[in-house]
Amino acid sequence: MKRNMQTGFDKKLFRLPTDLRVTVVSRLFHLALLFSLTAMFSSCSTTSWLPSQQKIVVTPWNSFGEAKSAFERITPYQTKKSELEELGFAPPVTPNIQILNYLDIMERFMPNQSITIEDLALGLQDCLADQEQCVAYEIIIRKFDSQRFGNVFLDLFNFRRKTTVSGWDFRALIVIKNNLVVYKLSSGTPDTDELHDTKNPLGPLQSADRFLWTVTQ
Repeated sequence: MKRNMQTGFDKKLFRLPTDLRVTVVSRLFHLALLFSLTAMFSSCSTTSWLPSQQKIVVTPWNSFGEAKSAFERITPYQTKKSELEELGFAPPVTPNIQILNYLDIMERFMPNQSITIEDLALGLQDCLADQEQCVAYEIIIRKFDSQRFGNVFLDLFNFRRKTTVSGWDFRALIVIKNNLVVYKLSSGTPDTDELHDTKNPLGPLQSADRFLWTVTQ
């Protein structure tokens, strides 16, 4: 009886068009592989099997506090451009520093016509009055560590992925005129601690609706 049922299934399978038959067999193979691996990973709950990611910009500072402390040592109309190298806020010392010209500065502080140069801080006004000698350093520092954790089976097959993200970021803008700092501005996030929990009920078969639509056409 069992053999007759299997023979009937085989005959029905081979009546399908070749491309559709290959697709069905491929799906069945992946399902078999999925369930065979369930026993192996279903009891695993360790981060050592899961991928992690780090996003680090090389800087002289290891924390937000260190970067902020160095930045606070900059004094407008006192700190010289050459001293910025000692503090770590110059291209030869810290990579990924963007050098802005006066047009870039105007774009950031005067995004529309309702803001005039008279509305800006005196240091910015002083710099923009001498366009040829007006430059700025824009520093963006990011250090983040992303780690997935939880059930290995659920994660690898995209049923549920839990990720922790920790780190910090610091941003600074230093405006320079004639090799003298005339304005500075900073912002950032001292401490980032996030949890991302993504649930996918169908796991790797989340796109199965597209497959069923194709088969039924």
